[in-house]
Amino acid sequence: MATKTLMASCHCKNIQFTVAVPTESFPLNVHLCHCSICRYTHGAPCSFHAPLPVGVEPQFIAPSSLNKLTTYKHPASTATGYFCSTCGCQIGGVDGQWVITPAIFDANREDEGIWKFNAHMLPTSAPDGGLAAVFSVIDGHRMETENLGLSPQAIAGSDSQPPDPKSKELLAQCHCGGVSFTIARPREEFVSSPQSKGWISPLDESKWLASMDLCDDCRLVTGTHVISWMFVSLDHIAPRLPKDLLIGSAKGYRSSKDVLRVFCGTCGATVFYHCDGRPEIVDVAMGILRAPEGAMAENWSVWRAGRASWPENGMRYHAGFSRALIEGMQRWGAERGHPQDFEIA
Repeated sequence: MATKTLMASCHCKNIQFTVAVPTESFPLNVHLCHCSICRYTHGAPCSFHAPLPVGVEPQFIAPSSLNKLTTYKHPASTATGYFCSTCGCQIGGVDGQWVITPAIFDANREDEGIWKFNAHMLPTSAPDGGLAAVFSVIDGHRMETENLGLSPQAIAGSDSQPPDPKSKELLAQCHCGGVSFTIARPREEFVSSPQSKGWISPLDESKWLASMDLCDDCRLVTGTHVISWMFVSLDHIAPRLPKDLLIGSAKGYRSSKDVLRVFCGTCGATVFYHCDGRPEIVDVAMGILRAPEGAMAENWSVWRAGRASWPENGMRYHAGFSRALIEGMQRWGAERGHPQDFEIA
């Protein structure tokens, strides 16, 4: 049987593997899962899953091995998830057969006909629908929506800690609960200070700025095509974060000399991005926010809807997905009253 070999690598390259896929199995179907388990274990708006054909498994390239991955399994799921122990990149999981993320195959980025984005899974897990409310067509193909026959209550039952609609602070917590903190609304002293320039929208000074990010580095440390960030002043986070930002089960990874990324060492969720050039501001991964209104956390954020960060990276890796996201955010933002553009400091 003819096969085509795909090669994957996380950001730190401690995890590298190939998969030999029968050519008749292409394109591999990709579904975006919006359930709270996926959001809280990835820190992203959703996870990206591509089931491999039965019998096809990753072949690790030495010195990479399964032993360099951390496993995470919880009572609400029969699957075992895997992420890189060094950089936190989610690579997929096993539940009878392997399901991999299509976000880390840079060696095959020029290949055509490899992936087909075919479904939004469990979009009602978040009341606002998350990215399922932003776009429904990729590369001319209309994506299906599938809730697997589960009620919103059953889906919400996978939350390790349901959001409190009466809280005056926003809870951020990974799925295992090992990293947990709260975010306060922008205080007057911050809003009126020079430090707020470029981080607070004049449309609503009670909310933090948010943006979608398509950069290559983010993709390779999360294992997702896109991550959403909320930009928050460090002194608005409780408990107060140490200089290394490591609280609870958090681990740190420097993707470059001046950039620190933080993820949960137990469940793998991306938590923070911090750049030395703007020490007072931290990017919080919005996938771990417990906003009662949903994954877009609109009661707490003003979205820069007209322009994703690093669109050229996303278009180079997968133009169809990136175009759908960018155009979808422009439409969604216009409908929801978010600015089409807002310069980030």
